[in-house]
Amino acid sequence: MTHTKDKTIAILGINGHIGQAVAKAFVARNWRVIGFGRSNKKPVAGVEFIKGDADSIADIRAAVADAGVVFNGLNLPYDKWFNGAAEALNARVIEAVSGENRTLLFPGNIYNYKATDKVVTPGLRQDPQTPRGAIRVRMEDQLKKASGAGAVQVIILRAGDFFGPDTDGTILDALVLREAAKGKVALSSERTVRHAWAYLPDLAKVFAILAEKRDQFGAFETFHFAGHFVSPDETFAAVERVAQRKLKLVSTPWTTLKLAGLVMPVLRELVKMRYLWDYEMRLEDDRLDAILGPDFGTPYHEAIANAAAPIFEKAQKAA
Repeated sequence: MTHTKDKTIAILGINGHIGQAVAKAFVARNWRVIGFGRSNKKPVAGVEFIKGDADSIADIRAAVADAGVVFNGLNLPYDKWFNGAAEALNARVIEAVSGENRTLLFPGNIYNYKATDKVVTPGLRQDPQTPRGAIRVRMEDQLKKASGAGAVQVIILRAGDFFGPDTDGTILDALVLREAAKGKVALSSERTVRHAWAYLPDLAKVFAILAEKRDQFGAFETFHFAGHFVSPDETFAAVERVAQRKLKLVSTPWTTLKLAGLVMPVLRELVKMRYLWDYEMRLEDDRLDAILGPDFGTPYHEAIANAAAPIFEKAQKAA
């Protein structure tokens, strides 16, 4: 099949969880998909791999040469965002993709807002709670400036914590189900405080839908994906249904994680984002809902089953 530039996407960070999901979503919709990374350690059927270094603007430029759409799935380790590093990576991507009438897809999150922002809409003023949130605001400002200069169209899709099948290192497996082998599920002690989740295959499909409708959008657009907004009790019930046995609901061990963070920088930074679990922050976007239509997405119990079943299978084999 011959693809035009308009239906070719380059995915920067092809080995990441979200890069993998987005690649599969675009392949399923008959796009030409180019994956960029340091290695092809997670090959995806239908994806053309281009090896390169995200520190090199020339490498990124070579990877996106044939693409009318670029997905920025590049991300630094959680404790390496600071001292301008995240903004510098963002600037390299912007420079590499600019000037060729391209669309840049960017995965956003709710770090840009404060804990008391109970309903997070695209038009809500950004008032970050943490230094990490301030970094994300600056990165989006970089994107907005580039789009305003006519360098590139930017579409930001914001979502909650993502989870999905065959993923390691997400909040679901690394925190909530880290003691699945012991029959424990760790969730907020505030049992009625709901949390925003995004099932990766659904989120990836939204990116593809927006890319296909990009001619209908302006130079800089932000959409918020509601995903699943559920309480700890709802998550526990869904997980227990997958396990097919009685489990124990325990509180997230924030004190233990904080102590471990003294020697593990990633955990130290994770603990600083605790407010996302202590406060309700629901994503809402009537415009995106209208684009997606009613009943879009995978039911929560089914999404949890797809993500959690492999975790319990692995735990059972290790027992």
